[in-house]
Amino acid sequence: MYRSRRLASSVAGQDGDLSAGLILGSGFPPHGGNLTQEAKRLGIRSDQLLDASASLVPFQPPRVMRAALRRAIAGTALRDYPDRSQIALRQAIADWHGVDVACVLPGNGAAELFTWAARDAAAHGLSGLPQPGFADYRRALSCWDAGVCSLPLPLDWAGSGPEAFPTPLDLESRVGTLWLTNPHNPTGQLWSRSSLECLLDRYPLVICDEAFLPLVPGGERQSLLPLVATHPNLVVIRSLTKLLAVAGLRLGYAVAAADRVQRWQRWRDPWPVNGLALAAGQAVIADRVGLSRWTRRVETWVADEGAWLQQQLMQLPEITPMPSSTNFFLIRSDASLVKLRERVARRGVLLRDCRSFEGLGERWLRIGLQNRRGNRRILRALAAELS
Repeated sequence: MYRSRRLASSVAGQDGDLSAGLILGSGFPPHGGNLTQEAKRLGIRSDQLLDASASLVPFQPPRVMRAALRRAIAGTALRDYPDRSQIALRQAIADWHGVDVACVLPGNGAAELFTWAARDAAAHGLSGLPQPGFADYRRALSCWDAGVCSLPLPLDWAGSGPEAFPTPLDLESRVGTLWLTNPHNPTGQLWSRSSLECLLDRYPLVICDEAFLPLVPGGERQSLLPLVATHPNLVVIRSLTKLLAVAGLRLGYAVAAADRVQRWQRWRDPWPVNGLALAAGQAVIADRVGLSRWTRRVETWVADEGAWLQQQLMQLPEITPMPSSTNFFLIRSDASLVKLRERVARRGVLLRDCRSFEGLGERWLRIGLQNRRGNRRILRALAAELS
């Protein structure tokens, strides 16, 4: 049933086509952050580009994390094989969230964990994907030839949340797995926990991606993590990439029933998380006071800078910024924005092409929130082209 050749090619190309970084057959990048490829295409250095196509915190990673990396490099982390049990990092994550350590599984970024979630989903038949949605779920499901059903979301919303999830969403009673993103990617809508909790009784398996939730002011109150202990059909996946600005380190984790975690551990490679990532992740998460301080800093940035940028975007002609709870905005227009994105890129600012999000298309772009200086640079580039 499962084809190792397809898995190898799909995982190797999880940023899309192996040579061009594209979704197979689509021609559109499935992720932001393609800085090197875009700089080469534009004929400029990558350090001349402001990458607002990826949604990352604009700060240096936490000091305790950088110190842990220096110690790990000076020690034996590069020479020795990583701890296959990942016990120190697993225990730190378990203590942080107040869950059983047996229910925690660190991964090589959230993307690796989506692959194993998709294998479980394939066993439950059809997967329901709210659309527009993150393209990596479909990539993961394709590894296992899993059936997919698109569940359209409304493309008009008034606030940044928390909002009620728009149910009943699907008319397809055969859906066995529901994939959720909270806050939703790419719209930035924050769903309330109460409106998601009722879905757990409707589907044999629910996979909830909370990659951006720790960045949302007050977002933890909407997390499904506290429900994992009483709902063995629930999987919550998180990424530390967004919160800690460590996309290059590749670190995420899943919280799920212990038997599911053990099964995924048997399926995966022996050392999916490298020694540097284990050391850095354990250090920053174990520093509970520092982590709380860091999270408050990030939430304040999202609240203050997000409100400021949205107000400024509303002053520009021809585009409409949509409300968002997190560190990215969708903007829409009545006309195609493909040429606008290219012209802005020529001015040194990369915005996210939304054509890889099923249900959006060329009338949409996504902007990753920056610091004030970066946001002013985005606004200048847009204003110059829109005027």
